[in-house]
Amino acid sequence: MAVHSGVINELELCTGAAMLAVRDLVAKVAGTNATVLLTGESGVGKEVVARAIHRASPRADRPLLKVNCAALPSELLESELFGHERGAFTGAYRDKPGKFELAQGGTILLDEIGEVPLRLQAKLLHILQDGEFARVGGERILQTDVRVLAATNRDLVAEIEAGRFREDLYYRLNVIAIHIPSLRERREEIPALVDALLAAANAQYGHTVAIPPTLRRRLLEHAWPGNIRELQNVVKRFVVLGGTAPLDVLLAGGPGAAPAPLAALTAETLGLKQIARRAARDAERLAIADMLERTHWNRAKAARLLGISYKALLYKIVDCGLVSKPAPVPAPAETTA
Repeated sequence: MAVHSGVINELELCTGAAMLAVRDLVAKVAGTNATVLLTGESGVGKEVVARAIHRASPRADRPLLKVNCAALPSELLESELFGHERGAFTGAYRDKPGKFELAQGGTILLDEIGEVPLRLQAKLLHILQDGEFARVGGERILQTDVRVLAATNRDLVAEIEAGRFREDLYYRLNVIAIHIPSLRERREEIPALVDALLAAANAQYGHTVAIPPTLRRRLLEHAWPGNIRELQNVVKRFVVLGGTAPLDVLLAGGPGAAPAPLAALTAETLGLKQIARRAARDAERLAIADMLERTHWNRAKAARLLGISYKALLYKIVDCGLVSKPAPVPAPAETTA
């Protein structure tokens, strides 16, 4: 099972007609330098498709760099893409290469391309047309040999009509269009995805839980507005909670999900205090697991963000069943900002 950055490469599991067409397109375009526009709802696996294109391309031994165009303000995004010269702006204490330099000979994935401001769209158009750019604050023209893949969950045609996206850039990006269908359009692939995600989550959290047939049927029936990303989160919650939570609890926090009643936290008849204790424990387990994942299991940083001591976090990690025993790591020395 191929895994990259903790994400299952579901292309290997896709046997439905819609995704077989996607796989066929990937195979046809991978060996070319054609720019590819990946479209589809959030969470369908656009980045996975981009990585599959890169791995099957002649550039596979060179970098694949991703830039989330929605995660940075305009000024920082420009520097991230094109780099900057020393003194270009406050805080620019040294020259810094951008992603188009660092990905030389490889591939760059412009994720959420629909979020790029119009001013930067003109610079992107220039680099796609001529393979040339200048760093922020610089005059020297740099050449680049980078294949560009772009991804969006927006309707770029509607964005063009609204004046928020350049039509000429759209046609430069849309040499090859690959649309990734939503998970609800390919439900036949859910069982294989669940098995792969469950194996990955069990390995990550040191558990060996199994999903019962009744829950598997419910997973097949769910609408999955968050697509594969939502499915992955649900499977992780199931594993973290030790395989005891019903689907209503597992889906809590998803798009449009209603809060689950406390009584749903157990199939047993418990007193109110017991239900409250179990709910609090499960919420704490989820919060700790989420924070550890966000900090890439940097326990010291997670403890600071959670507002507890390092030793307390180590105890809670074991108590919540996130690992079998605490890692023998000494408490870090206190530092001042």
